[in-house]
Amino acid sequence: MNFQTKLFLSALAAASLALAVAGVRFSTSMRSQANARIDETLVAEVRLAAELLEQGARQNSGSTPPSIAALDAEADRIGTLVGARVTFIAADGRVVGDSAEPLDNLSSMENHASRPEVVAAHQSGLGRAQRWSATLNIEMLYIAAPVQHPAMATVRLALPLTDVRHQLRTVLTATLTALGLALVGGAVIALFFARRIGHRVRGIAGVAQRYRGGDLTPSHLDYGDDELGTVARALDESVQELGRRLEELARDRARMKAILTGMIEGVIVVDPQGRLQLANEAAQEMLRLDDLALARHYLETIRHPAIADLITDALAGQTPESVQLSPPRDASRTIMARAAPMATTGPNGAVLVLHDITDLKRADQVRRDFVANVSHELRTPLTAIRGYVEALSEGESDPEETRRFLAIILRHALLMERLVKDLLRLARLDARQEPIDIAACDTRAFVQSVVADVAPALEARQQRVEITVAPGAATIRIDPAKLHDALRNLLVNASTYAPERSTVTVDAAADGDTAVLSVSDEGPGIPEEDLSRIFERFYRVDKSRGRDPGGTGLGLAIVKHLIELHGGNVRAENRREGGARFIVTLKHAASRT
Repeated sequence: MNFQTKLFLSALAAASLALAVAGVRFSTSMRSQANARIDETLVAEVRLAAELLEQGARQNSGSTPPSIAALDAEADRIGTLVGARVTFIAADGRVVGDSAEPLDNLSSMENHASRPEVVAAHQSGLGRAQRWSATLNIEMLYIAAPVQHPAMATVRLALPLTDVRHQLRTVLTATLTALGLALVGGAVIALFFARRIGHRVRGIAGVAQRYRGGDLTPSHLDYGDDELGTVARALDESVQELGRRLEELARDRARMKAILTGMIEGVIVVDPQGRLQLANEAAQEMLRLDDLALARHYLETIRHPAIADLITDALAGQTPESVQLSPPRDASRTIMARAAPMATTGPNGAVLVLHDITDLKRADQVRRDFVANVSHELRTPLTAIRGYVEALSEGESDPEETRRFLAIILRHALLMERLVKDLLRLARLDARQEPIDIAACDTRAFVQSVVADVAPALEARQQRVEITVAPGAATIRIDPAKLHDALRNLLVNASTYAPERSTVTVDAAADGDTAVLSVSDEGPGIPEEDLSRIFERFYRVDKSRGRDPGGTGLGLAIVKHLIELHGGNVRAENRREGGARFIVTLKHAASRT
């Protein structure tokens, strides 16, 4: 049953009840009034009849008293005038005239001296009674009054109650007809207003359903000026305000999500009950969490004891010291974890921030190694130079020995000079202070020029170089001077660690617009644990890989920076057949001609 039907039935029921109550009250009132009016009429008529009889008796006081026939005729005449039954009763209770009975029956009528209305008339001057008439076999209303007459003592008027009820029935019929018409009119009015209100309620319900579905566009529905319209407008304004706040909240969430997603630090938020409320991608990746971890207790999802202790202390309102740890199943990484309580008016939540300091630790280790290596590389030639200078300062060596000492001092000085130059060049490459000048070069001619530059070292070890250039890599676009230095260092490195009378191979190939240069040797290769660090400054592999040529230890680091300056990359690997291979990849360097 819809709202309109309920409203119509409610209004109809209320109208019916009101009309029924009004009808009952009206009919009761009308019956009382009709009874009172009939009673008053009969009283007036009986008194009038008594007055007329007394007046007639006074006028005929000197004559013979009227006979019973005359009295019965008078009763018939008065009964016709007043429209009621008229009875004359003598002082001894005999009926001497009755408008409802023929003259012959008067002598057989019961004595009326003991009738209630007759007794009351002589006691109080007026008598009333309502009872069944044995003579007429109907219920009658009797009104009696005393009369001063020589032939009678009481005059009585009687009216059948059926006539009274007939009059009342007419009034009630009219009343019920009016009430029925009023009920029909009320039903029509109730239906009209129920339809109007139902239409408005359906419109408001439709708007509410649209709001529930997420469409919060403002409604143009006319809500009306009554209380229903006031409530609907208030609710609509509340929904619009809520929609604006939800939009602001969504923007804030999107902004926060973008910020948290762009952060390299991991962020985890825990509510006062210990449930995870937020974890950005960095935190999920560090701690191996998934989306299902949200809304669960942190002890169920974060398995690292140190982090759990941090969150526990923060939830207790403390600010614990930061800790360093390794994430689960990844001991190679180092994470700095900090936790702090959230400032709220109620119970404290907690915020956990995770910093991945693996690169910082590695950079710090590289810096330490760099300082140690530089100190070592400088201390060795300086110690040698100082020793030989002290030996020369004693002045006891012969000229041949002096020349030998001076040659050693010169060699160590040149080594220090190369070391300083390489360090300065690395500094410039780190600061991107060396410009790059790209030009198209013939690949084979370029490689041959580098080989010619290192030919003395190759000939000294009886090594040879094989050059292979794929058809698509005949021409490459590079900075010739810088790539010359890089390829030279790779050839020197290959010659140094390869055995004598071995072959060094230089291959050039193309993959689309990417040029790939590789330098392979037949040496002992590179231990797997050193492959990832081979391009670090001053890093040396196991001594068994080859002899120490007295280089600066910065060649491969310079190679890496020079290749990256071209936008490429370099990597090292071991060949299956033995030896090491260094592969240089240069994007947008291949040129087909």
